Amino acid sequence: MRRVTFLLAGLAALMLALAPGLADARAGGGFSMGSRGARTYSAPPGTGTAPYGAAPMQRSLTQPSAPSYSPSPAAPGYGYGGGYGRSPFMSGLMGGLIGAGIGGLLFGSGLFGGIHGIMGFLGFLLQIFIVVMIVRWLWRRFVGPQPAFAGFPRMAARSNGPMPTGGGGSGPRAGNAIPVGPADFQAFEQILRDVQAAWSAQDLDALRRLVTPEMVSYFAEQLAEQASRGVRNIVSDVRLERGDLAEAWSEVGREYATVAMRFSMIDVTRDAAGRIVDGSPTERVTATELWTFMRAPGGRWLLSAIQQAR
Repeated sequence: MRRVTFLLAGLAALMLALAPGLADARAGGGFSMGSRGARTYSAPPGTGTAPYGAAPMQRSLTQPSAPSYSPSPAAPGYGYGGGYGRSPFMSGLMGGLIGAGIGGLLFGSGLFGGIHGIMGFLGFLLQIFIVVMIVRWLWRRFVGPQPAFAGFPRMAARSNGPMPTGGGGSGPRAGNAIPVGPADFQAFEQILRDVQAAWSAQDLDALRRLVTPEMVSYFAEQLAEQASRGVRNIVSDVRLERGDLAEAWSEVGREYATVAMRFSMIDVTRDAAGRIVDGSPTERVTATELWTFMRAPGGRWLLSAIQQAR
């Protein structure tokens, strides 16, 4: 009985570590997708809201003009052309499993003998999981980014004049820096709310007025997947908690602006009978993403990319 309980505890820890977060059901599904013009495969500079920048694009119609992205040590598990990316936890898990198996074979104790059998391995895994969760909680509690002024005033705080062309990546930045004013920040915040509302209503016509055709195709694919599973995700009461500009530039008759935004929401997924299968109607969840907006000079902004903050 003790072995069965231990096995179930280890499997539960593994499932919790690998399962996607509840907040990932929102528009975009918690993935990095879309296009940022010539900077699609260049990391946006870090900001106060997203100090470590953004994860590389996982899906984009823009073809890289150079060899594919090579992940840096600061961004393990991400890379261009890798589907939805690899899980750092899974990579470490497989590395430990392979190492333990090789050690067991070398010392004549069998594939899992290197760590005293399969039960010992699951116990070792459970201990690592608990330690990682504690460290992550302590980091977020005492070291993570501190809260700032909410909403538009925080986003506008960095809008005094053109943004520099340099940033958090290596090498020169494509395009020329452009100024972004209060009206632009108001448009970005409104698009954030409108996209989530159109997503929740499964209204592709509304999404076409807010995002580029490429992003419409990704949203339509995700909504079709929900329909196939017989569920519907509803995001409501979206509040921008903090936001700031990462970079803004122009190129080939288009203007782009990438904005880091931390926002909270009620994120609930229901089945066809209206029963809640994920999320909570009373507990808010928070996400930090970098949204890139595109427009023709003098036109209105459209969402062209979503990237997850590192």
